Amino acid sequence: MKPVPLDLVNRYEITPDTSHTAAAVGNVGVEVVGTPFLVGYFEIAAHQAILPFCEPGEVTVGTRIEVDHLAAALPGRKVTADAKVVAVEGRHILFEVEVRQGDRVLMKGRHGRAIVRLDRLLARAAAG
Repeated sequence: MKPVPLDLVNRYEITPDTSHTAAAVGNVGVEVVGTPFLVGYFEIAAHQAILPFCEPGEVTVGTRIEVDHLAAALPGRKVTADAKVVAVEGRHILFEVEVRQGDRVLMKGRHGRAIVRLDRLLARAAAG
């Protein structure tokens, strides 16, 4: 793993469609962008931020999610997810994250990721 700098930022942008709604995952009639998708957007932003710091054979994995879901988002309108590195402790990286649609903050909080060896991760998973 290469050193990950503090204050590193990354943005992920997407225009969610109806397949990203709460209704699409079973919450009938709730035609707003679902919480799991918003979480996924900031995870992508954080992952992409630190991916260049992985050595061959390393990957990033999520380790913690602590967010507040503050507002609803409509499909068909651009959503931006920002991730900023606020702490690095060994292989563990902590991000401040925020998801917006226009000027409205949809979700904000903290997200932890780790850089790990893929072979070790898969071996531990297989060992059960």
